[in-house]
Amino acid sequence: MLKKTLTALATLSCLAAGSAFADRPGADWITLEQALEKAKAAGYTLIYKIEADDNGYWEGEGAKTKEDTKTHEFRIDGKTGQVIRDQVD
Repeated sequence: MLKKTLTALATLSCLAAGSAFADRPGADWITLEQALEKAKAAGYTLIYKIEADDNGYWEGEGAKTKEDTKTHEFRIDGKTGQVIRDQVD
């Protein structure tokens, strides 16, 4: 029983430590909501994911129409909100 408890605690510690290294938006970045608006303005009607990247941008995937069968990757500059990548993934 003690071995299982220690294993569980070790696993939880590793998970908690891993989340501390997750990419997070910078203090001077546009908000997630603003990044979503920029993606919509660039023509994305379906957005599958969007997340902060430590390299200075919001990175996401989406489609431009419901009929679009291709997944597009986009990047939005975290500070300016400019779309800096828009390509088929």
